[in-house]
Amino acid sequence: MDDRRARYESEERVKSSRWIVALVLLLAATAWAAPKAGKMSNEDCLACHNDSSLTTEKSGKQISLHVDEAGFKASIHGVLGCTDCHKDVKAVPHDPAPATPACATCHAEQQTAYDHGIHAKAVAGGNTNAARCQDCHGNVHEILPSSDPKSKLAHGNIPQTCGACHKQQLVMASSGVSSAPFSLYEQSVHGKAVAAGSEKAAVCTDCHGNHDILGAGDPKSPIAKLNVPQTCAKCHDNIRQEFVQSIHGQAIARGNWAAPVCTDCHGIHTIKAPNDPRSAVASANVQNTCAVCHSSVKLSAEFGVSGNRVSTYLASYHGMASKVGSTTVANCASCHSAHNILPSSDPRSTINHANLAKTCGQCHPGANNKFITSKVHLDGAAKADVGSKVIAYISKFYIWMIVAVIGGMLLHNLIIFRKKLILHRIGQPRILFRMTLEQRIQHLLLLTSFFTLVLTGFALHYPTSWLGMIFVKETIRSIVHRVAGVVLIAVSLYHIWYLITKPDGRRLIKDMLPDWKDVTDVRDAFRFYLGNSEQRPRFRRFSYAEKAEYWALVWGMFVMAGTGLMAWFKVGVGDRVPGWWVDVALTIHWYEAVLATLAIVVWHLYGVIFDPDAYPMNWSWYDGKMSIEHYEHEHPLDQLAIERAKGSEDEPEPAEAPEKHQEEPAGSRK
Repeated sequence: MDDRRARYESEERVKSSRWIVALVLLLAATAWAAPKAGKMSNEDCLACHNDSSLTTEKSGKQISLHVDEAGFKASIHGVLGCTDCHKDVKAVPHDPAPATPACATCHAEQQTAYDHGIHAKAVAGGNTNAARCQDCHGNVHEILPSSDPKSKLAHGNIPQTCGACHKQQLVMASSGVSSAPFSLYEQSVHGKAVAAGSEKAAVCTDCHGNHDILGAGDPKSPIAKLNVPQTCAKCHDNIRQEFVQSIHGQAIARGNWAAPVCTDCHGIHTIKAPNDPRSAVASANVQNTCAVCHSSVKLSAEFGVSGNRVSTYLASYHGMASKVGSTTVANCASCHSAHNILPSSDPRSTINHANLAKTCGQCHPGANNKFITSKVHLDGAAKADVGSKVIAYISKFYIWMIVAVIGGMLLHNLIIFRKKLILHRIGQPRILFRMTLEQRIQHLLLLTSFFTLVLTGFALHYPTSWLGMIFVKETIRSIVHRVAGVVLIAVSLYHIWYLITKPDGRRLIKDMLPDWKDVTDVRDAFRFYLGNSEQRPRFRRFSYAEKAEYWALVWGMFVMAGTGLMAWFKVGVGDRVPGWWVDVALTIHWYEAVLATLAIVVWHLYGVIFDPDAYPMNWSWYDGKMSIEHYEHEHPLDQLAIERAKGSEDEPEPAEAPEKHQEEPAGSRK
């Protein structure tokens, strides 16, 4: 009984063991057949993601999920497993979709620096164009070390990496930033050196930093003004050592923002080589660069630094020679040096009295202590030394002597010229009426209003010229300009009425109409004056030149009056047409004014003054008369006027005022 019981229990134990083994095997088989839940290998991931057509949809856009296997293995991340970054990926398929890995997981220090920079702040402010990690480093699966020439962060590639955003005008404009600095950098000495393959020339990150890029207004920024010398010293440490000892460097060390640093003289992104004529520190441009501070009233008022250093230099031989283009004459840096500028009281200074002979001797071999008593800056009476006082007295003497002698000569000649003009005017019998009194009044009003407009208009355009100084205030200039404009328009309107209603006016407009003879007259005039014909051109009452001038005046009046009124009443005009119409009107007004002024000087004044046949002046504008001989020489075909004048020559002189018919203008009836 006991044996059977023992055998039964033994058999039961064997059966239980079999069930346990079977269950373990079943669980093992199930686990093998089920999706893998452990850490996946790169090969497992690339089995799908190496497919270039693999995409997903995000925010309505198709996003590629392709990972180039060769590119990933060659990248700096190639030694990592996919799940080292994609830690939430446990199985295939991915459900839910894995989150985008955070670079900060491994690069916490760089992320912290980035978070303090302007790019991160722009991103936080909603700027979708601001740079993130991949914008600079490239595709996260293909990032190469900066030592690799193909890397986006390789030294020679950094400008183009930054330029992907900073060169794009529309991208930068939407962020409120200009794209100009990048374009300027490309043309700078640094940009050209990098483009030529230099591994030492400065690129963006050398000055601005890497991840923690800060604005120039941030005191911690490497491009903050007080930090610029130290930033430039990364490459130019030998120059920094000179600069920090200079008067400028010492002022910067004290926190004086008014003192110049490297970029104030050399530029920021526009830095050119010193031998480049466009460089701010080129020989011909140095005085202009120094003048930014040293001709400043603010500098004089706040720091007691003389503000006339540039003007007194420019008044000297050195300054004048520099202005006319000399590249060898001494400029500011020639005497004061470039980076180690020190006050004259410092024994180390190149302009200390003990060192002046040596400094001057660079250009003037053999210069000694007597030579250095001459003035470089012509201060005049500003200095108390004997030489300056003598120069001041001599200058005053000659100024007064020039005024007295030349003024006397001018007065002498004016007296003689006036008398000769009168004798010339009355010395020839001038009995032919060229212009009536009414025409002369119109001409006088036109003349005075035109030249008033010229003076007041050019005074506005050139406010620092002598024209601008004539008018004490802009209010006075603008009132005079508008009054003259009203007079000119009124004279023009009256002239139109005169042409329509007066017999003289109707005859005038009839004789002014161009016809085919004017064309032949142009031909004949050129043939005669070029020596190809002995026959002088024969003009009627008005020559082709006078007709051209008259109709040019008509055209100019409409243009100038129209554009001038648009500028005067720009608010009313702007209510009816786009505002840029007024800008166009002002542009036309300016160029038409230049054209009209030059035409009067070159064309009209030649005909009535400088033409040898009219010199010294055609007096018909004054009393309306010309001599018969002069008129017949100029207008031989106007026989009616010539015969009328010759007829009046034979008549006895009337005792009373001349009758109306004697003031009839010259004119041929066609």
